[in-house]
Amino acid sequence: MTSLHKKIAWNALVLPLVILLVWQGLAIRAHTPLFPGPWQVMMSIAKLYPAIVGQLGHTLARAGIGFLIAAALAIPCGILLGRLKLLGQILEPAIDMLATLPPPAVVPLVMLFAGTGDGAKIVIIAYAAAVPLLMNTYEASKTVHPSANLVARALHLTRFEAMVHIDLPSSLPMIATGARLAVSSALLVSVTSEMLLATNGIGVFIQRQQENFQIAGGLAGIAFISLAGLIINSLVFQFEKRWLFWHYRSQDLSSKG
Repeated sequence: MTSLHKKIAWNALVLPLVILLVWQGLAIRAHTPLFPGPWQVMMSIAKLYPAIVGQLGHTLARAGIGFLIAAALAIPCGILLGRLKLLGQILEPAIDMLATLPPPAVVPLVMLFAGTGDGAKIVIIAYAAAVPLLMNTYEASKTVHPSANLVARALHLTRFEAMVHIDLPSSLPMIATGARLAVSSALLVSVTSEMLLATNGIGVFIQRQQENFQIAGGLAGIAFISLAGLIINSLVFQFEKRWLFWHYRSQDLSSKG
């Protein structure tokens, strides 16, 4: 790491450290369990670590299953709508409407058909993750360069073969962007759905801590899910850079040119 990179890394730590110090000072001044400081949160993490990790496992499992279901359905549908222009134009207003509909709003409808168990939570998570995946895939698929379609005709590819060999590879950069948005949505909605359909998970853990006025314990749960989200997002981005190395290489060449 160069000295410039080291300087940037240290500067990036200044603001969080200042916030923690100010927070701890205000907590000492308030002197109430309803406003714990960073030290009290760290003590709660040390005390509740096994319970938090166990509940976090339930949350991540549901988020992962919901994301995989969303990817398996939304990506093929997005490519199909991009290839079938008329169908895409007909359904585009409905897709835009789904993008503005918050996932918690569909909870009562999901409860009618899926109950209140894990199935209901996974359905809500899949819905939240499917929207960014569908929109990004559709937008990428319908804007495939016309020359690619000429190549498909020259090779006498069927519509399905063109979708697999032309539309899908061309759409991968935007699909990857949608995937990162979908992962974030899946984690967020997983916690929210657990609070609304309480059985287990980090959302239930946070809610129970707050109901018992254990604010430090609730903040410990929030810290864990935030850290998990940061790590997962970083892993997804690193995987994207390795998988789409050709895309980032072409971007670097175009920026240098």
